[in-house]
Order: sequence, then structure tokens, then C-alpha cells
Amino acid sequence: MESEINILSSIIQRRRSIFPPSYTKEEIPEELISQVLESANYAPTHKLTQPWRFIVYRNEGKRKLGMELARLYKQGTPDAQFLQKKFDGIIEKAVQSSCVIVLNAQLHPDLIPEWEEIAAFACAVQNMALTAEALKIGAYWSSPGMITQMDGYLQLAPNEKCFGLFYMGFHNEEPRAPKRTPMEEKVRWING
Repeated sequence: MESEINILSSIIQRRRSIFPPSYTKEEIPEELISQVLESANYAPTHKLTQPWRFIVYRNEGKRKLGMELARLYKQGTPDAQFLQKKFDGIIEKAVQSSCVIVLNAQLHPDLIPEWEEIAAFACAVQNMALTAEALKIGAYWSSPGMITQMDGYLQLAPNEKCFGLFYMGFHNEEPRAPKRTPMEEKVRWING
């Protein structure tokens, strides 16, 4: 039987962003979406604030989310720079996905610095990405500029902030080699 470290290393090393055009039409069962979300709950979190908050859009909901994002893109783009292809692509990306999870964080400025909440939140999203990979589900964390204008649409609490969208879908994409420079170029060892 393969050791736990080999399994973990394999999942970490093969995780890639898989984009909606690569998704198949096969729906991700709710149990698997819940499993991906549950893994977020085990991220490290200072003072146990557990800042992660998620909204799952499926079926017609994801199309409506795409329409809202596209509307905000059009509203915020000067006519001379507006691209119909981009507008349509925003909607299509949501429709092509089996689900879109809105990634929000509930911040606690009275308890800990915001950067610590964001770090904990990012760890939670990484857990989601690794769990999706282990389940053979493609995933992609996107942070379009329009998310800063969606508080009302998402009905966020005053202390919540949207940090992006997590698109998910089954896919048939071939594994890709990682594009990473050697770790030796990024580490200094001091032994005395």
C-alpha cells in the first residue's frame, strides 16, 4: 500500500488549475461538493475564527451569477474597451461549470490582523483544491475585478469580503507537467 506521504505529495504535485472550457457536462454530485467544502474547515486558523464562508451556485443559479458578473463587467467598462466576447465568456464560464463556489471571508479586525484571516482563508481554499484533485474534479480559483462590487448581490454581512470564485467540473484534460523553478533557488539554509 502506498504511504500517506507519497499519496499526499502526488496530489499536491499534480494539482493544476483546470478551466471551465475543459469541463464535461457531467454534474458533480452534491456529496462530492460537500466533501470539497468540508476539507476547507480543517485549515489552520488563528484564534479559531474560521473565516471561510461559501456560497454554492448550481443549475440556474450559476447562470444568474454569470449574468450578474457580465452585467458588472459591462457597467464598469468604457464603451471603447468593452468586448462582447469577454461579456459572453463570463456567462459561458459559469454555465460550463458544474458549480461555482463564491469564496468569502468573515473578517474579525477586533481579534486578529486581516492578513492572518486571509492566510487562513487561502489555506482553506488550497484544501479545497487538493480535495478536488483527489476526487478527479477540475477546479480554478478566479478573482475578477467585479467581485468587489458584489456585496449586495451576494448579501454579504458588513464584516464579510469576497475573495473570488471557485469554478469546478469533471474534465478529461490530460495531466500537465508543473512549471516550477527548483526549490533550491528559493531557500537559504542557516546552520549556525
